[in-house]
Amino acid sequence: MEKDHAATASNVEDVVRMLTVVTGPPASGKSTWVRQQAKAGDIVIDFDTLANALTVAEFDNHEHPRHLVNVAKAARTAAIGEALKHSTDVDVYLLHSTPGAEALRRYRRQGARIVTIDPGEHIVRERCKRLRPSAMLPVVDRWYREQGDSHASDHVVSASRRSREW
Repeated sequence: MEKDHAATASNVEDVVRMLTVVTGPPASGKSTWVRQQAKAGDIVIDFDTLANALTVAEFDNHEHPRHLVNVAKAARTAAIGEALKHSTDVDVYLLHSTPGAEALRRYRRQGARIVTIDPGEHIVRERCKRLRPSAMLPVVDRWYREQGDSHASDHVVSASRRSREW
């Protein structure tokens, strides 16, 4: 009987380890949500955090020169490829604002849980105006036009309360 219990515990541990893809418009609270969920040792792939780590920049910087964007994209692609190999051993959180159909298929083949963080268009626009480069507003427009209510998510977090002090 104890042997069966050990096997069950092992199966539960296997289920807990997973890939979580976090989507949502700019300034929706994706990074904050992941910081609230992830624990030490989990893999977190966040483009802005990665880009900021590749240069001398403030933690919350969201404006990157073209050459840094190119390097960060290459590093992110490599990190995703390697992290997917480990998503059954550790929890992997991948922030991907607007994954295309092919990316979603790839993530789903890996058994990903898709979570969309969307506190609402009004809140996102207000945050963007205060905290993001002006180039992000068209990205918000595109996200709501293309994603809108048709989230390809397993779970939508509306986050009506503040995810942090914005």
